[in-house]
Amino acid sequence: MKMLDKGVVAAKGFKATGLNAGIKNNVKKDMALVYSEVPCKVAGTFTTNLVKAAPVKWDQKVVYESPMAQAVVVNSGVANACTGEVGYGYCMDMAKAVADELNIPQDAVLVASTGVIGKQLPMDVIKAGIKKLPAGLGDTLADCDLAAEAIMTTDTVPKKVAVSVMIGGKEVTIGGMCKGSGMIHPNMATMLGFITTDVNISKELLQKALSNIIADTFNMISVDGDTSTNDTVLVLANGLAGNDEITEENEDYKTFYDALYYVNEVLAKKIAEDGEGATCLFEVKVVNAATKAQAVTLSKSIVTSSLTKAAVFGHDANWGRILCAMGYSTANFDPEKVDIYFESEAGKLKIVENGMATDYSEEFATEILSKKQVTAIADIKQGSESATAWGCDLTFDYVKINADYRS
Repeated sequence: MKMLDKGVVAAKGFKATGLNAGIKNNVKKDMALVYSEVPCKVAGTFTTNLVKAAPVKWDQKVVYESPMAQAVVVNSGVANACTGEVGYGYCMDMAKAVADELNIPQDAVLVASTGVIGKQLPMDVIKAGIKKLPAGLGDTLADCDLAAEAIMTTDTVPKKVAVSVMIGGKEVTIGGMCKGSGMIHPNMATMLGFITTDVNISKELLQKALSNIIADTFNMISVDGDTSTNDTVLVLANGLAGNDEITEENEDYKTFYDALYYVNEVLAKKIAEDGEGATCLFEVKVVNAATKAQAVTLSKSIVTSSLTKAAVFGHDANWGRILCAMGYSTANFDPEKVDIYFESEAGKLKIVENGMATDYSEEFATEILSKKQVTAIADIKQGSESATAWGCDLTFDYVKINADYRS
């Protein structure tokens, strides 16, 4: 696998751009466009929240019913959620405006929005932005960065990744960008993810790969326990790599799957690391579980514990909070067999053995917990399954950011 630097425009035939349309009434970029020169197979996963934003409903229709997709238009600043039939009509209007500009079918245009819930989109501003976007489309790193910046809300950094692998003697590239910082919780989060690839693959296998991968990547992150109305991850595959079409789960499929997994995992971790007000990425590994489901439940319970997240922020090795979070997770395990470790670039330290504290150094524990990435490992000694979840510490700034979000 080769690492690349052009994110969502790294794959053959894809272009992107971003600009300030004026949705946010300031100089920040707030609209992005991703476009493929040829039609694409498309796959998607969406929020599990019963309150689904209008663009989620539109994109579900495109993913499930349209024969192809070719463009994604994104706005930030207004979520177009809880906006009724008017909001859904605006999605149709956005898709139609993009379709007219690019001379492609309306049902080949995907739409995404992020921002404040409950406000209607300023369609005069949106449509003016759509008219400007196509002229800026390009496939350079600068174009990638424009798009990645335009989809940000409370994010502090743009998030992108790209890799290439060899499949059937052809170089296949996968690139992506995402946004997400707050209202992040397992079963997807307030996050938008857009992945592009030039692989030639059937629509059915593309969807299967994405759905399976999401379970271990974007569905394993949490910042604050709130699942959003707008969560969307889309993958567009235009086939321009020229490999023989992947129609069965063979070695070519496995190679593609592993690369797509890597892209999703990197993007998911970037969201967790950039959690609102966060000072570190908090990783939780549950190992030697009896089942995968047990490991997933336990790791999610630990990573979402507010008390544990606060302890990580305070560099406090308060392991009782971890064991407590495991205890209310609903997963069955023996607390008197659990070992717990903390690990970072400073080293690794066992702080609990068989459910009781070891004679560990508080000073060394504090040093470990002071790094930018901290891992907690819970060994429950029941089997061979494992799971990893990602989150962040809980800081004073999280409250400040969300207290002032609309103003």
